[in-house]
Formats: sequence, structure tokens, C-alpha cells
Amino acid sequence: MGNGYIRRISVVLGFVALVAAAAMGVWRYGYFQALDQLARQGQSDLALASDRLTGQLQRYRELAVLVADHPRVNAALAGEDVSQAEALFLEIADKTAAQDIRLTNADGLVLAAARPDQPGLDIAPLVARAAQGALGWGNGRTAHGTRVFAYAAPVFDARSRVTGTVVVTADLAGIEWDWVGSNPAVFFTDARDRVFITNRSEIVYWQRSDEGPGLQPATGPALPFDSYELGRHEVWQLGWGPYLPQNALHLVRPLPVIGMTGEALVDVAPARRLATLQAAAVAGLCLAFGALLFLATERRRTLAEANAQLEQRVAERTAALSDTNTQLRREAEEREEAQAALAQAQADLVQAGKLSALGQMSAGLSHELNQPLMAIQTYADNAQAFLQRDKPDRAEDNLGRIADMARRMGRIIKNLRAFARQESEPALRVDLAQVVQSAVELTTPRMRHEEVTLTLNLPDAAVWVSGGEVRLGQVFVNLISNAVDAMAGRDTRALTIDIQNTSVIISDTGPGIETPDRVFDPFYSTKEVGASEGMGLGLSISYGIVQSFGGEIHGANGPDGAVFTVDLQPWTQEVAA
Repeated sequence: MGNGYIRRISVVLGFVALVAAAAMGVWRYGYFQALDQLARQGQSDLALASDRLTGQLQRYRELAVLVADHPRVNAALAGEDVSQAEALFLEIADKTAAQDIRLTNADGLVLAAARPDQPGLDIAPLVARAAQGALGWGNGRTAHGTRVFAYAAPVFDARSRVTGTVVVTADLAGIEWDWVGSNPAVFFTDARDRVFITNRSEIVYWQRSDEGPGLQPATGPALPFDSYELGRHEVWQLGWGPYLPQNALHLVRPLPVIGMTGEALVDVAPARRLATLQAAAVAGLCLAFGALLFLATERRRTLAEANAQLEQRVAERTAALSDTNTQLRREAEEREEAQAALAQAQADLVQAGKLSALGQMSAGLSHELNQPLMAIQTYADNAQAFLQRDKPDRAEDNLGRIADMARRMGRIIKNLRAFARQESEPALRVDLAQVVQSAVELTTPRMRHEEVTLTLNLPDAAVWVSGGEVRLGQVFVNLISNAVDAMAGRDTRALTIDIQNTSVIISDTGPGIETPDRVFDPFYSTKEVGASEGMGLGLSISYGIVQSFGGEIHGANGPDGAVFTVDLQPWTQEVAA
């Protein structure tokens, strides 16, 4: 008893450990998938923020180039009164929100400024680059601590010599104002690896750590930080305040056009929550199944123990109850024979059910073949009678009808053979109208039996698409059969098939699609349990077939019922190549 109890405890603990391992695997897989999705979204957000910053700064670059060509600038460089140039600079700065506009001569001496009383950026390196005929640009901080970005455009004379420089300075605080506090956290580091622009003001001027990834405050002690690699992703663990995530996906985007590097910190908490929910769902299902299996096993063990006790008591009374024991054995044998007979009867019933289903499927096509056979016999008798009466024209007409009936039977048999053939060839040139026509012919007996009204709109000419005749026929037969099943028992049963260019639209008057987003998922089915072909794989297989030919299949709800659209690739010389 003790050993059995220990064994059961060991099995339970082993099963729990297995479920925990499976849940951990599901969590890890889900976490990686969610991180990939977060990385894509974060890269999009970072690209958007980078493009916005670059675009806003580019306006000041173009402004510097345009102002450098203004006549008042050339007049000020020629020695005329600079007051008009300063008035022009002030007017432009007020209209464009520029922090300052300055004009220097070829030696770097400031001649005019929009706001001469305000301390500005050290523009000597920018002026030196502009003196070489190139566009100078850079970032820095004024004496008052204002973060600015400046562009220096050279001023050329008639001989293309640099006579001066126009420097346009932009206040970065005004640019940041529109997106401070937005998600995710984005910051831009300059050439000195310091945070110069960001939507989180608390990390401005933080410096890149010399020991590896991460940032350190400009003043004061370093705050908690750690990082690790997770696949192809870098995750930062932060303790930088309530407005920055504790665990963040670190993304980088170089911006050489402004000499900075854009970086983003995307919170990974949603990815962890999603992975945890997936792992919890898997663990819950496994534990529920294990609990049911354990209860069933315990019940079986209890019954086995009771049976063992009963056998022991019977063995003790064998001497006194031998006749009764013999009778019980005889009854047990009869019961086994009855069970064997019952099992055989059940197997026969299953086989009969299979044969009945096969007969139901073949009844419609048998009728399609039997009707032309009877017509052929009638036309043959008529032709013989007309020949005896010396009426060859009428006999020829009956023989022509016999030929038409024979062709009709051959077409039905051809469609059956084509539908049953195993097709493994690559995509070929296929007549879409002929494939749809063949599928309709195969399903016509079923539609006639279910009293479905068919409206078939086929083009006059062939519609050549890329695909396989058998596999595309399987798709359309499946869609038509599903539509007939959906309309079963309804007052109005109408099926419409339209071919528009290289698209086939199949609409019915059924109840519609309950969840269109899941209709192509494997094992998804709205048919009752036990119904034929109710495994939910038909539409999933059809989806894969159409995708393999480069097409698309969509399911939606129309005004009267479900509408399925199959879009295929037209056959061209490029597709053939």
C-alpha cells in the first residue's frame, strides 16, 4: 500500500514537472514571438521619430541656404549698413521659430545677428567648415544652457569665392515640445555619446557608459542598470524612474544626416504578459487533462482492488461453493460470447454505414450516367425505325443526339477521373472557366438533390491563370459543397458563381460566417459533431492550395449569406519563366 502511494505521488509530481517544462517552452516561444513584434513596432516608432526630427532640422538647413543668397546679406558683407540685414534676420527668426540667425565675414567675425543681446553657440567650427565652401552643422549648448542645433551656409560672390557665412540656430526644446512624454521612450545621442534630444527630459545629457551599454547621469551616482542578449534582441533592465520601463527592448537607428544616433526603449511588459497568458492556458489545459486522467486511473485502481478482494473471498469459499463457481464461470463465458457478438454487430453496423454513405455519394452521379444511357437507347430505336421508313435525315438527327449523349457521359467520367487523379505538377496554364465548369458538373447532382438554385456566370472566352487543374477543382468543389451544407434546411437555397477577370466569387443564402477571421484556421468548423467532413480541414487545405499558386482566398458575410472570393494570378510569360 505504501509503495503504491509513493508511486502515485511520483507520477503526479513527474506530470506536474512535465507540464511546467511545456509551459516554460510555450512561454519562451511566445515571448520571442512577441519580442519580434515589439521590435518591428518599435523600429517603426523610432523611424517615425527620427524622420520627424530630421525633417524639422532640415527646415533650418534650407533656411540657412536661402538666407545666404539674399541681397541684404551680400550688401552687409560689402560694407553697407547691417541694420537692414539684422531686421531681416529678426523677421525670419520670428516667423520660423529660429533661435538666432547670424552673419559672419570670411574671417569669422560676426557682422549681424537677429538677437545680438543673447549669448549663442560657439560657431567657430561651423564657420570654418563653411569657409571651405561646404555646409557646416553641429549641436551644442549656449551659455544659458539652451540646447541648440545650428547650420552654417557659405555666402559666395560672383566668382564663387566664400565671402561670409550665415548661421541659423534652432532651439531643440521647441522641437521636443510636441512629443515629450510619448511612447516609446526615444532619445538621440550626439558624436560625444551623450543624450542631446529626447522625449524623457530626465535623461538629457546622460552619457554613454565606457564599460558597455547603458547610460550614466551627467552628475551624481550611477543608477541601477543591467543588460542581456535575448536571441537577436538586447534588453535593458533599468531603475531610472517611473517614466522609463523597468525592462525595455533597446533599438538603435543611425542618423548620419544630422550626426546623431536614434535609440528607443520599448517596454517588454506586454510581451511578458502575452507569453504568460499563453503558457498559463497551455498549463491549465494540460493540468485539467491530467486531473481527469488521474481520476479515471484512481477509479480503475479502486475497482481493481475491490475485484481482488472479491476474488480472494471466492477463493476462500471454493470448497463449499464449487458448483456455484462452475455456474458463474459458465455465465461469464456466455457474457463474453455476448460481448463478442455485440462487438461483431457493431462492426457490421459501422461497415453498413460506410456502404450507405458510399451509396449516397454515388447515387447522384449514377443518375447522371443512367439518364443519358436511357436516352441513347431511345434515340437508337428511333434511328432504326427511321431507317426502315427510309428517312435518313431523321435517323441522322437521332444519331447526332446519341453522339451528344455519349460526349456528355464522357465528360462526366473525365471529370471524375480528373478529380480522383493525384496531381503533383507545378503551376501550369489553366482555364479558370473550365475548372469552375468541371467543379459545377461534379456537384450538380448534390445541388439538384438539395434543391439549390444555381446561377453560373461564365465568360465567353477562356480565362488563363496560374494553377493546377485538379487542385483548383478541389478548391471549388469544397467551396460549393460547403455552401450547399450551409443552406440545408433553409427556405431559400440559391448559389451564385461569378468569374470577374481572374477572380471567382461564390455567394450563398446560408446563415453566413460566424467568425470570418478564423474560417481558414485548421480544425475550425461550424458543423455539428459527428457530421460528415466536419473536421474543419477543407477550407484550411483550400487556403494552402490557393496560396501555393500565388493567389488569395477571402471569406466574408454578404447581404444574403457567406461570400468567398478566390483571387488567382493571371498567366503571363513572366509567370511561366
